[in-house]
Amino acid sequence: MTNQSPVTGLTAEEVLTTTRTVRRRLDLGRPVEREVVEDCLRIAFQAPNGSNVQSYRWIVVDDPATRRAMAEVYRAALGDQLAASERARAAGARSVYPTGAAQDRISRSVTHLVDHMHEVPVLVVPTFTGRFDAAGMFDQASAWGSVLPAVWNFMLALRTRGLGSAWTTLHLHREREMAEVLGIPHEHTTQAGLFPVAYTLGTDFRPGPRADLERLVHWNRWPNEDRPEAVAFGHKEG
Repeated sequence: MTNQSPVTGLTAEEVLTTTRTVRRRLDLGRPVEREVVEDCLRIAFQAPNGSNVQSYRWIVVDDPATRRAMAEVYRAALGDQLAASERARAAGARSVYPTGAAQDRISRSVTHLVDHMHEVPVLVVPTFTGRFDAAGMFDQASAWGSVLPAVWNFMLALRTRGLGSAWTTLHLHREREMAEVLGIPHEHTTQAGLFPVAYTLGTDFRPGPRADLERLVHWNRWPNEDRPEAVAFGHKEG
């Protein structure tokens, strides 16, 4: 294990509340040392997982040619997502995403990452054993619940070392294609996401805007609401 120094002055609460999704502020020109990534993964592996089986495997990519191939799959998957969203709008489906300036900023940020994905120094794909496409809720929850805490630990550890990432799932539209690029045995392995990893341009991240606690926390039972589905992302439809 290395002695990579954490970012000075960050308390545990600050790390937990300022670990942001980072896209535009990824430093694409600064290399990321393998030992730093491995240190963060050691911390990731301390997260709880079902029966301590640790059935996950992590693909860490710093090879430029492989990163370019991964970026091509990612861009194609974005096209799939946009086409699916357009079909849903045409069919009259209600979008779960809010509108406005904040969402526009997120969209521009996503576009930036798509355009520069191949330049990100390290791309990480966590996987876990098994296919759960037709599994019951218990099996699905157990499987995802055994990998996602480790993923979040990984992102927190990156933050303490001056690095950042973004939790992306777009490529899962083309999960099999990504499996072919990375040699993942798709038939019995599930990919949990794709995480671009780089040092950040500055480390002064702040807590993000979130809904009031009272709107999202219900004590003892679900409230008696006629249309609970009308409340999304902390706002009501007008």
